Formats: sequence, C-alpha cells, structure tokens
Amino acid sequence: MVNTEGYPLEDPGGEGWRSVVSRIRDDLAKSGCSVLTDFIHPSLRETLREECAAIAPQSHDGVETVNAYNIDTSSPLPDDHPARITVQRGNSFVARDRIPAAHLIHRLYSNGLFQHFVASCFGLPRVHELGDPLSGLCLNVVRPGMEHPWHFDTNEFTVSLLTQEPEGGGVFEYCPNIRSAREENFDAVRSVLTGDGAGLVRRLTLNPGDLQLFKGRYSLHRVTPVLGERERHTAILAYSERPGVVGSVARTRQLFGRVLPEHLAAEGRAVRVDRLLD
Repeated sequence: MVNTEGYPLEDPGGEGWRSVVSRIRDDLAKSGCSVLTDFIHPSLRETLREECAAIAPQSHDGVETVNAYNIDTSSPLPDDHPARITVQRGNSFVARDRIPAAHLIHRLYSNGLFQHFVASCFGLPRVHELGDPLSGLCLNVVRPGMEHPWHFDTNEFTVSLLTQEPEGGGVFEYCPNIRSAREENFDAVRSVLTGDGAGLVRRLTLNPGDLQLFKGRYSLHRVTPVLGERERHTAILAYSERPGVVGSVARTRQLFGRVLPEHLAAEGRAVRVDRLLD
C-alpha cells in the first residue's frame, strides 16, 4: 500500500531508506514535524478514502467546552492562565474497535516494517502499539462547520494520515516547540490562544495519502474550521516507547463516550514522561 519508490520500507537500512530517515529526523529536529508526501500508493488512495468514509458515521459526536491542555475547565488556576481560555471542540473519533482489521489503515498500523520505519524516524529502538483497545488507532472526523481547536497531545509523538480533504478550511496549524519538557512557556501559549501570536504559527498544506510525523506533546496545534460540504478525515496511528500504554478513564470517555475494562484496570497506573500540565 506504500509508495515504496519514495519510501523503501522493504529495505530497512538500505541507502534509500537511510536517506529518507535522515531527512525526516532533520525535519523533526528543526520543527518537530515532517510531512511524507504521497506516502500511500496512488492506486490505493481512493480505497483508503472510501474505507474511512464508510466508518466515519460511527464516530462519537458531541461538542464540548475544552482548553488547550484538555484539563477540567474549572481547575483552580490564576485568572491569566492560558488554560482559562476555553473553546468549543467539535471534532469526533472512530475508535479502533470500530475499524475493520482488513482496512488499509489497520493493516498499516500493525505492519512491522512500518513500525520499524516510524521508530527509526523518531530515533527510537522500537515503538509499540498502544495497549488501549480504543485509542491506539482511530479516525479523526471534522465535519463542516466544526474544528479541532488548539491543543497539546498526551503522547510525545503522533503519526497521522490524511484520508479525505475538505472542500475548504481544515488547515493544520502548529507552533513548533512552543514548550519543552522543562518549560511550559505560558506567555507564548496565551499569545497564540488570544490571536496575538501569529508569528509563532506555521500552516501546512496536506493532501490525501500524505503521512505526517509530529511531536505534538510540545507543539500547540489545531485544525481550522472545515468549510463546504465534505468532512475532513485523518487516521491517527498512536504508538509508544513502552508497551501496554492505556488511556485514562476520563480522557477515554471524553473522546469515545465509553470506557472498557482495560481502562478501569489501568486507572492509577499511568507513568508520566514529564511534569507538564497535560
């Protein structure tokens, strides 16, 4: 399913493979983001779109009031704290257990060559599929008139694949490395959330079949409101440096509207990689 002329996944360690990985590592070091254009073979892009469009109606809907840190909006914080700035989140998610194993995005997510490639791009010895039965792989659906507002990711890195572009809007915007594992940089975050930090914002043009590797833990990002009649669909392929990672009960219920026994059993055993707000 992969355009192996541009991305020789079947030859790990080969000259072409090393060249691609080196370029991606440079992108990630400079801006925390790398776009792999035309990653999916052209002959399968329509199949990819159709498969994801078919499951999109199974997404968990519900507009809710959130902040950039996805923490309780009533948390006791100073009046000028950026987490006090709230917005409406209108995107929705199709959980992994609603995505057939034969679908292209499911096959790609579980493919060993792809996982090795992703790990190498992020400079890791290996990556693990999440132990979470819902959030390891999901489809992000942004319907016309909706948006995925400014936020930080819980995971240090994210792999995503645009499967259907909207007629207008739906632009991915991000602020590279606006915070670090040691510094929240609240002033800069507040300036972006209030519209005063335009100089910190970059915009990406993505096309169906483009793969995006992104360090979303440290880069504030969003998808602007979708315009027209067509939804924006993006597959989120979530991995971790350690095995068995399961999302929290609160966050899982927020995203998918339900939790499973695995989430209840894992509650309280989470290991944080930093001391950031979230």
